[in-house]
Amino acid sequence: MNVLVVGAGGREHALAWKIKQSEKCDHLYVAPGNAGTAEIAENVAIGVNDFEGLAQFVLKQNIELLVVGPEDPLVNGIRDFFESREELRHVLIIGPGKAGARLEGSKDYSKSFMNKYQIPTAKSRTFTAEELEEGLKYLESMSAPLVLKADGLAAGKGVIIAQSLEEAKLSLKEMLIDGKFGEASAKVVIEEFLEGIELSVFVLTDGENYKILPEAKDYKRIGEGDTGLNTGGMGAVSPVGFAHPEFLEKVNQRVVIPTIEGLKKEGILYNGFIFIGLMNVKGDPYVIEYNVRMGDPETEVVIPRIKSDLLELLLACGQGQLDEADLEVDERAATTVMLVSGGYPEAYEKGRVINGLKSLNSGISFHAGTKINEKGEVITNGGRVIALTGMGKDTKEALKVSYKGAEKIEWEDVYYRNDIGQDLLGMEKG
Repeated sequence: MNVLVVGAGGREHALAWKIKQSEKCDHLYVAPGNAGTAEIAENVAIGVNDFEGLAQFVLKQNIELLVVGPEDPLVNGIRDFFESREELRHVLIIGPGKAGARLEGSKDYSKSFMNKYQIPTAKSRTFTAEELEEGLKYLESMSAPLVLKADGLAAGKGVIIAQSLEEAKLSLKEMLIDGKFGEASAKVVIEEFLEGIELSVFVLTDGENYKILPEAKDYKRIGEGDTGLNTGGMGAVSPVGFAHPEFLEKVNQRVVIPTIEGLKKEGILYNGFIFIGLMNVKGDPYVIEYNVRMGDPETEVVIPRIKSDLLELLLACGQGQLDEADLEVDERAATTVMLVSGGYPEAYEKGRVINGLKSLNSGISFHAGTKINEKGEVITNGGRVIALTGMGKDTKEALKVSYKGAEKIEWEDVYYRNDIGQDLLGMEKG
C-alpha cells in the first residue's frame, strides 16, 4: 500500500523508518520531510497545513494511509477536511479530528475534560485579560512554585513555572496583557505545581480499542542537571525505571480508560495517538497534559522498541480493528540524545554542513532539522538537528551507543547534553 507521513521532524523520520520495514509498504512519501527521510522515502514539498495540496497528492499517488505527525494540522482540522470531501473519504487517517484535537489545542478544554471525567490532575482555574485582577487574587491564594499555561498551541513554549508569587503575577500580566505567546495566551490556565517525577505514556486508539505503547521520559531543559531554558526536548529514555507494572496499571485504570470512555461520551470518534504527560506523585499518576500525536524526541525511543509491524498496527487502527492487532515490545532499553544548534532554544544559525553521518556505525540517527543543499550536503535546518538513538540490555548500555554516535557527528557550534538518563540509572525494572 502507499503511505504518506505528514511532517518534517525526528518524530516523522522515526515513524517513516519503522513503516518502511513493513512488507505491506509499497511506496512511502513524507511531506515535507528532511534529509533523513529522503534516504528511505520520497520527500514531497508540501507544507503540513496545505490541506488542498496534500489532498491532490493523495489522489494522484493513490495514497491509502495518511499518518499525521505534528499537532498543527490536527488542531487545524486535516481529518475534517479529508472527511468533508467524498473523493477522499476512503483514505485511512491516523490522527483525530478537530473535536478530539482540542485535548491539545486548548489547555482550558483539556482541564475541563479531566475534571468532568474524574481523571487525576492538578487543581486549576482559567482566566482571560478581562479577568486579570481575579487571576492575580487567585495566585495569592496559592503557594509557589506556580504553573501558568497558555491555553492554545505555543510550539511547546507556552508553560511557565514561576518560583515566586511576584514572578507568577508578572508572567500572568505578560501573557494576558502583553500577548507573550500571541493568540495562544488569550486565556491562561493557572494550576498548582505537582512535586514528583515526569514521564509520558503513549496510547494508540481506534476510538473503541486501544494499545498502550512503551512509556518514555524526556529531558526538556537545555542545560545539564535540568537547568536553563525549556526546549522541545534534549533526549529521551524508554523504559522508565520507576514505572513499575503496578504504577502503569494505575495509569491504565485511572487515566487511559476514563480518557477513552470520556471521548466516547462526548461523541468524539478519536482515531490516532494520545500522548499523556504524567507526573508520578508518590506512586500515583496525575495528568499534566494531553497531546494528540506522538512526542518528539520520545518517538525516537518508543518506535524502535516496537517489534510488531507498525504499518499493520496503524492499518488496524484506521480500520477500527485495533483489538485484532498484536503489539510486541522489545524488552531492551532505548535512549536518544538530541544534537542541537549552538544558541538553541534562542537565536541560532542554519545551513551548517553536518559531517560524520556516513561514518556512523552505532545506533540510529533520526533527522529532526536537516535538509540537503545544492551541493548535495546535509546541512542544519533547525534548532534540534539530529536524534541519536541507541539500544541495549539496559539504559546504561543504550546510552553508551547513543553517545558513541554523538561523538562522531560534527558541525560548527554543535551542542548536546551529556547527562541524559543519568537520573534513571539503577532504577531498572526488576
